[in-house]
Amino acid sequence: MISIIIPVYNESKGIRKLIEYLHDNTFGYIGEIIVVDGGSTDDIKAQLIGYSNIQYINTEKGRAKQMNAGAKVAKRNILYFLHADSFPPKYFDRAIYEVLLVNERIKAGCFMLRFDSNHWWLKLMGWVTAINHKSCRGGDQSLFVDRELFFTLNGFDENYEVYEDNELIKRLYRSTKFKIIREPITTSARHYEKIGVWRLQWLHLRIYIKRWSGAGAEELNSYYKKSIEDLKLLNRN
Repeated sequence: MISIIIPVYNESKGIRKLIEYLHDNTFGYIGEIIVVDGGSTDDIKAQLIGYSNIQYINTEKGRAKQMNAGAKVAKRNILYFLHADSFPPKYFDRAIYEVLLVNERIKAGCFMLRFDSNHWWLKLMGWVTAINHKSCRGGDQSLFVDRELFFTLNGFDENYEVYEDNELIKRLYRSTKFKIIREPITTSARHYEKIGVWRLQWLHLRIYIKRWSGAGAEELNSYYKKSIEDLKLLNRN
């Protein structure tokens, strides 16, 4: 019933933990897990040896490109896009199945978000994701979508190297009723811890404002790359 699509880049240290977690917490609606590698230089492919329902494919780096590539080979009618450092709640697959089964007007949705951090701002951000508005969405919440609708909307816009999840979700909000499952998916706060909560949050806000003001994919990509490099340099100093 459900195809899980996981875009990865150098995630060998944690991928087995995620796969084992998914196997241990499924209700039985998972048809396949597709790991889409964007050119990793670690041994992630070797980490997946021995799993019978894992399909490993290579594509160009870029989360939008990777998730589209995974969707193209997926064989199930529900697509579930999951980040490699995010762990959905127990029986997440049953929750997804029941949402799309009960109301045929709902064709997409996601879970609430919880960071693995006690920082008060990250806790507040998690609480805000319960609000069903497109501005409160993000890829860490793990998007699920009806396969037919996904391809009708032409999937993720591959021009975006950042903001790709938000861009598709905005189109989904215009096309279908969108459901927030009020159970949290737990995601890593590692990027916030590495760069700094306030610095990274301020960057995300600037990206959102730029997009709202009309900036296109190329401008957002360029701005994000430069800003991230500046923040890394600042942290090293």
